[in-house]
Order: sequence, then C-alpha cells, then structure tokens
Amino acid sequence: MNAGIIGLGTYTPEHILTNEDLEKRMDTSDEWIRTMTGIEERRIAGADEDTSHMAVKAAREAIKDAGINADQIGLIIVATVTPDRPFPSVSTMLQEQLGATNAAAMDLSAACAGFIYGLVTAKQFVESNAYSHVLVVGVEKLSKITNWEDRNTAVLFGDGAGAAVISKVSEGRGILSFELGADGSGGKHLSQEGPHLHMNGREVFKFAVRQMGESAINVIEKAGLNKEDIDMLVPHQANIRIMESSRERLGLTPEKMSKTIHKFGNTSSASIPLSLKEEVKNGKVKDDDVIVMVGFGGGLTWGAIALKWGK
Repeated sequence: MNAGIIGLGTYTPEHILTNEDLEKRMDTSDEWIRTMTGIEERRIAGADEDTSHMAVKAAREAIKDAGINADQIGLIIVATVTPDRPFPSVSTMLQEQLGATNAAAMDLSAACAGFIYGLVTAKQFVESNAYSHVLVVGVEKLSKITNWEDRNTAVLFGDGAGAAVISKVSEGRGILSFELGADGSGGKHLSQEGPHLHMNGREVFKFAVRQMGESAINVIEKAGLNKEDIDMLVPHQANIRIMESSRERLGLTPEKMSKTIHKFGNTSSASIPLSLKEEVKNGKVKDDDVIVMVGFGGGLTWGAIALKWGK
C-alpha cells in the first residue's frame, strides 16, 4: 500500500499587505505587480508570530482532519528556511506544543521545494513500516528576511503554513511516483545574503520554466500515466507566468491548475499545501483524482509528485 495524505491543515496570518500598500512604500505599481507576478496581496505575520506559531496552527488542523491523536505521530518533518532560530529546531518546538510525545523530529531545508522533499521523506518511513503516521509541515516567515527596500523581491513574498499527515492509504491511492533534484551551481541565484533574501530573477525564471515542466512530465511517466490523466496541477506559487508555462506544457485547461498566488504571494515551502487545501476545500479535488505537485527553490532544488487522492 502506498503512503498518501490523510489530513490537511493550513494557517495564514490575519494581516493582509496589498499591492496598493506597497505602492505607498516603494517605486512600484499594482498593475506592474499583477502583470509580472500574478500577485494581488500577501499575508504578513506579526512581530510576536514566528514560524513555529504558524506551524502549530496548521499542524493541529491537519491532525484533526486526519482523525488521529498527536501521540500517534511517529515523526515530525518541518520544511522551512526561516526557523525561529538555528536551534532548537521548529520541529521539536512543534512536538512539544502538539503533545506528540512519541514523535521524533527534524527540520529540512530545501526552500520552495521543501514540502515536496518532506512528503517524499515521509513516504519512505511510512512504506517501510517504521512509522504509521508522519506529520509534514511547510512553513515560512519570509517577511523577516525580505529586504523591504528592494522592489524586485519585496513584492513577491508572504508568510504562511501548510501541514499534511502522511499514512498508508487504500490500494491504488497515495503517492504514485516522485522526482527530487538539485543543482548547487545555481545556488548563487537564490540565496540569503546577510539578513536578507537575494534573487537573480532572470536566472531563476529560466530555470523554473524549464524544470517545472520537465519534472511534472517525468513523474506522470514514472506513474505509468498520460498528461490526459491529470485532474489537478498544484505548482509552487512563485510567479503566474512560470505556472502558466507548466500548465501549457502539460496541455491542461486553466481550471486544472491550482492558483492561489493572487491571495498569498510566494510563501516558499508553504505554497503547495496552502494551494492543495484550497482546492480540496472548494471541492475541486475529489477521491481518485490524479494530482501533480511540483516545486522549485533555492539550492537550487526541485521536486515533483504524482498522487492519487483519497484515504
């Protein structure tokens, strides 16, 4: 039996930062941001709301959705590049606050591909019978490493958290195939320099357009499926033009691509679970639907999963 998702949870801060708000702070415009990125607004965490606080709220919702208790979790994996501090890890703080007394805990750093890396790691532990339930959380407080004087990056990022409980699911469902990859030679194009995030937008854009499409096709082929079998594409919400390029390469109609970038901006490792939860909540993902999740991020890293939805 494959490992799959049996519970989902998300959390976004209350404070909304709109394009119009940014117009007042820097030389930019709502029209430019919408046209170039697809972003209309993003959520920003308060000074007293760090990464672990958002992670706990998303995780509690996922555990409730899965219908299990926290003490049944065998492992907690938190994907983040913005931990509260270097150590203790966010995952150990999460373990304590959830009361997951039987869980091991570790953080994982793969930037915007982090949630995919976390799901694939969880799959190995579940399918080898090491743990019955693994909690995977993608969470970022990117606002604390954003340079608010840099109009090229300040308009892109937001804060949020998404969580999933990974367990064995019924026959034919769950994670059917995956791909993980990295190219360290490109790490200089998307990195943290000093206190702030730095990005060479042109180079990252070229990499993402190529890799997102290739990885999505690769996992479909590995699963023995065709493009026509895809019911929903859930791409990392980085830039609407990158997302549309992937959709067109797969030959999907606009309705078959999840799009939440307009509401949340780029939330790095949180973006895929945030989008997936939106589609499930809105009834656009149903049992036995084939979902392709694909992401890329600093490192440079990338990952994709083909999954048949359902418990």
